[in-house]
Amino acid sequence: MPRDLGGSKFVHSRSTVLLPCPSPSGNTMARSPTLSSSHSWGHRGQQTAAWTFLRKMPIVLWLLLLDTSLPTARSQATIPLETVKLWAETFGRDLYSTVTRYSGSLLLQKKYKDAEPSLKIKEVDGLELVKKFSEDMETMLRRKVEAVESLVEAAEEADLNHEFNASLVFNYYNSVLINEKDDKGNYVELGAEFLLESDAHFNNLRVNVSMSSVQLPTNVYNKDPDILNGVYMSEALNPVFVENFQRDPTLTWQYFGSSTGFFRIYPGIKWTPDENGVIAFDCRNRGWYIQAATSPKDIVILVDMSGSMKGLRMAIAKHTVTTILDTLGENDFVNIIAYNDYVHYIEPCFKGILVQADRDNREHFKQLVDELMVKGVGIVSQALIEAFQILKQFQESRQGSLCNQAIMLVTDGAVEDYEPVFETYNWPDRKVRVFTYLIGREVTFADRMKWIACNNKGYYTQISTLADAQENVMEYLHVLSRPMVINHDHDIIWTEAYMDSRLLTSEAQSLMLLTTVAMPVFSKKNETRSHGILLGVVGSDVTLRELMKLAPRYKLGVHGYAFLNTNNGYILSHPDLRPLYREGKKLKPKPNYNSVDLSEVEWEDQAEILRTAMINGETGSHSMDVKVPLDKGKRVLFLTNDYFFTDISDTPFSLGVVLTRGHGEYILLGNTSVEEGSIVSRISTRTTGSSANWKLWSVF
Repeated sequence: MPRDLGGSKFVHSRSTVLLPCPSPSGNTMARSPTLSSSHSWGHRGQQTAAWTFLRKMPIVLWLLLLDTSLPTARSQATIPLETVKLWAETFGRDLYSTVTRYSGSLLLQKKYKDAEPSLKIKEVDGLELVKKFSEDMETMLRRKVEAVESLVEAAEEADLNHEFNASLVFNYYNSVLINEKDDKGNYVELGAEFLLESDAHFNNLRVNVSMSSVQLPTNVYNKDPDILNGVYMSEALNPVFVENFQRDPTLTWQYFGSSTGFFRIYPGIKWTPDENGVIAFDCRNRGWYIQAATSPKDIVILVDMSGSMKGLRMAIAKHTVTTILDTLGENDFVNIIAYNDYVHYIEPCFKGILVQADRDNREHFKQLVDELMVKGVGIVSQALIEAFQILKQFQESRQGSLCNQAIMLVTDGAVEDYEPVFETYNWPDRKVRVFTYLIGREVTFADRMKWIACNNKGYYTQISTLADAQENVMEYLHVLSRPMVINHDHDIIWTEAYMDSRLLTSEAQSLMLLTTVAMPVFSKKNETRSHGILLGVVGSDVTLRELMKLAPRYKLGVHGYAFLNTNNGYILSHPDLRPLYREGKKLKPKPNYNSVDLSEVEWEDQAEILRTAMINGETGSHSMDVKVPLDKGKRVLFLTNDYFFTDISDTPFSLGVVLTRGHGEYILLGNTSVEEGSIVSRISTRTTGSSANWKLWSVF
């Protein structure tokens, strides 16, 4: 009989509710008409049937609730509890049966069962894994080296076949002027039409992959005879650029930085000046150029702070010292001594030693140099003795760079007799080069400064204005490179991680960590071979993101990761390396982002066992209990990590792999076929062009 629900006009009858009832065999006898067994396993049929069933479920549940819980106006006999339990059990079994049927779980279990004979569980060998990753990275980096070597060969051959022409007239693609027109609609000089197209491989920058373009800093005249001859000679690199890129499509930027100041880059790009219309980028100031052009060096800078240096002279001297510091890198060692009538180290903590010229130390020195005050009389002999003693001590104790040694003398003149100092400490071997920088326009002491430099295998320059410092300071690099040039030592260098925001205007590209491989280019002409002439440096960039793809996270298990560091202990890539900070809406690199030591992120390595082993390029393993912060530092996870490490051959890099105990100890391996038409098959066909067998790799 119909029931009046408290005056409501809604009426229902129990006889209209079709509940599934189990049969003696356990099969369902009665079902809702929407769940007929005639439904196909097709994708659309599954969706329709499942959706209809789920849509009816709330109605069935609501009717059950009405029968058991709603108060009624007329007293009726209550439904027995056993009956309700029977309905619930029956409904649960039917729900489970339906979900099992339409989810395909049984089919999935069958697939695993069928594949079981071809599957095997293998314990992870961390050393084997890290060696395999290292070999893959070595292969990739070797291809970059081969590309650079081909550029060196082409550049030296082109110079050998080129005769200098002081009256040469040659139009080239100037990166700043290309596609620029004058008021009459004509292309400006050195600014012809240059096709540029967006390229996803270069982060959608507009480039020309058919040829290179040439950039010059503002302070270099773009039609100087040295520039024109160098640009004309380096045109021979264009086909090599293209050939390298076709042979190895993973290559990014390739370039040649000339000792005269021009910068040939492939693919060609349009260069945009800063807001003041100035092109400040000078390839000769870049780390890759400086490291490739010279060997590691120990430098002692002597700064005259006598009373005669006051005013503009002191400002020029400070700028000169700062410029010298900018030419140093992680493989160099330095100290600065200020002198007048007495000698003092500008950083007392560094007294009597040389410190690594990393970014932190260089910036610290710059700050101290800026605070120098002039007074007294300058006595250079005492400062020279102190400098020679430091360099001798470091050489004998096998510390420092163990290569070039030099003294940089920054002064406005010297009056006392300093020849006995050189006789005692540097002659006749002259192992320490002395470079002199005469500050100011006065030429009274020019001959003395030249004598000091020439008799100690150095170089003399006069710096009259602030603008002169950059060009004159760079000369010492060419002098230090002479032995390497004469011996034709084409040393391959790899830089630390860096973001070249000065080179690229695209934020996405400029905030990408890179390392650069570079090699010097020498003149092979017989008439200049003994002079040791450095033509420039060629290089190519490698994005660390692409390199780390060769050590994929899915092979390392939960909490597992890989990382890279240099032989100086600095991180190239690490999950805990956070090189950027947010300023408003923009992301900017932190000041010391490329000089983060391994011990600063793997801080549980307090005995520096891991750090020391990786710096020395050893192969081995080490275990540590670590604390992993979660939820932005709100929680801590206690883990035991196993570290496996090895070097990457022919590079200054070491690779480390971390496996967490209990999470990355075993691998499930096997080959499984992919059914035609399945989702995996469609993905496989789209990405690889076929739906061939997949290799199953699961770490647990």
